[in-house]
Amino acid sequence: MSNYGYNYDNKAITRRGSRLELWDMLSILVLMITAVVGLYFVLVYLSPNSPINPFPPNPFDPNATLTPTITPIQLQPTWTLTPEILGTETPTLIPTQTLAPSATPLSLISPTFTPLPTKTPKSPFSVTVSYRESTIFHPELGCNWQGIGGTVVDVNNADIVGGLVINLVGTYNGKSVGPNGFTPTVPGVAPAYGRSGFEFFLGTVPISSKGTLIIQLVDLAGFPLSENTPIETSSECSKNLALVRFKKNP
Repeated sequence: MSNYGYNYDNKAITRRGSRLELWDMLSILVLMITAVVGLYFVLVYLSPNSPINPFPPNPFDPNATLTPTITPIQLQPTWTLTPEILGTETPTLIPTQTLAPSATPLSLISPTFTPLPTKTPKSPFSVTVSYRESTIFHPELGCNWQGIGGTVVDVNNADIVGGLVINLVGTYNGKSVGPNGFTPTVPGVAPAYGRSGFEFFLGTVPISSKGTLIIQLVDLAGFPLSENTPIETSSECSKNLALVRFKKNP
C-alpha cells in the first residue's frame, strides 16, 4: 500500500505512521498504577493481618496477660445538713395591773326580792309494781290465768276502801275492753289481796306485752291521784300476775 494519497487537486499528501505518542504512554501507566493500588487495598481489606499491610490491627494473643481495669474512685455521699429545731420560746406575759376596788354606791331603793322556785307537787299516791305467780291467789287455775291485782293503802299502810277508782287503759292481745279501755274497778272488790284489794282479769293464756297497758288511781270525779304507770305482762307462769300497790305519800 502506498504511503501517499491524492486529494481532489491531485496533490500528493503524506500519511502518518501508527506510533504511540508520549501522552498515550502516560495514560496507560496511570491506569496500570490505579489497578495495582486498587488490588492492593482489596487484599489488605480481605486480609488485614497480611505482611503487605504496614499497619495491621492488634492480633489477639490468648497467652497475653490481661490488663487490669482501673476502677474510678467513688466519692463520698453528699453530706446533707440536718437542721436542728430549737425550742420555741414562750413569751412571758406582762403582768396586768390590778385595779383598786371602787366604792359601791349607796342605794336607797331596796333590792327586788326574787322568790325561790316552787317544787312541782308530786302525786298524792306513789305506785310500785312487782310480778308474781298467780297461784298465790288462784291456786286452782295454775298457769291458765293472767291479770293485774293489788291494794290501796295510806301512809301507815292501812287499807283505803271508799272514794277511789283504779283505771286501766290500753289494749291486751290486740283488743280493748270497755268504752275507754278496761272497765274501772274500786278498792275492796278483791278481798283476797286485802280489804282494799282490786283485780283485773286479762286472759287465760299468759302473753308478753310492753307499754300497751297503763294503770292509774283517780278519785270519783276522775281527778288523777297517781302517775300513769305502764304495766308489762309476761308469758312465764311465774310472772303472770302484775301486783300493784298504791300508797299515799306523806
